[in-house]
Amino acid sequence: MAMPEVTLRGLLEAGVHFGHHTRRWNPKMAPYIFGVRNQVHILDLQQTVPLMDRALRTVRDVVAGGGRVLFVGTKKAAADYVAEAATRCGQYYVNHRWLGGMLTNWKTITGSIKRLKQMDEQLAGNTTGLTKKEILMLTREKEKLDRALGGIREMGGLPDVIFVIDTIKEKLAIEEANKLGIPVIAVCDSNADPSGVAFPIPGNDDAIRAINLYCDMMAAAVFDGISAELSASGMDVGAQADLPTDVMPDDSGLPGAGAVPETLGGAEVADVPVLEGAVQSSPTSGVDRESLEQMVQNNRDDGNNAG
Repeated sequence: MAMPEVTLRGLLEAGVHFGHHTRRWNPKMAPYIFGVRNQVHILDLQQTVPLMDRALRTVRDVVAGGGRVLFVGTKKAAADYVAEAATRCGQYYVNHRWLGGMLTNWKTITGSIKRLKQMDEQLAGNTTGLTKKEILMLTREKEKLDRALGGIREMGGLPDVIFVIDTIKEKLAIEEANKLGIPVIAVCDSNADPSGVAFPIPGNDDAIRAINLYCDMMAAAVFDGISAELSASGMDVGAQADLPTDVMPDDSGLPGAGAVPETLGGAEVADVPVLEGAVQSSPTSGVDRESLEQMVQNNRDDGNNAG
């Protein structure tokens, strides 16, 4: 799959350029604001296009190197799209609530993930010996952990890059990533604080169409990175030093060897002209019928005696 193409028209159709009311803005976003229309800030999409492309290429390079991407979007408008996009491209997500220490206290989170897997196995297997109340309590605990950790249960370690939809709501996630030196890619609205974001993407973080566009592009970049990783790890048979050689048998001693001309360029033997008057040689040429029948009978007798 090829890298997604970021176009000005596509961003406009998704409403990426619409910011918040002029009363709700962060002065740190002033360099990314194009102007004001009906008391609403309009984001400069001419900056969004190259910044989005840079972020997508970063994700692609991380995945091509075998890295992990964590999608983070816990707001109601983004939760479903974040989970769907991350699951589709085989990455990880947090879409319910960011637990404090989810990155900085990974050891504790790992223990909770193990507990979640154990409860899954217990509820899926034999629950004999447990009362209905105990099963209900276990199910509720499992659902609670699954909402918080279900998207990262198979991550196996810290991510190499995180993609955030709303920098205000996911402020804790950005702070933890900065402490650990994990690059942050984030959609920054006109009221956002781009501090701590290594790859800011100026854009609307509330419109459903815009959020869907961000998630689809990130998933496509992940797919392209996976394709690049598979291509890099593929075995090139033509590059192998020692290839098996087929030894052709020497047919110089076969009857009638050299009597049939070679075929050149895929031409059939029938297409090769035969000189007029030439006599085609045969293994039995010059042998009369009586002698030939005697030879066949002798071969049969020899075979019967050998058996």
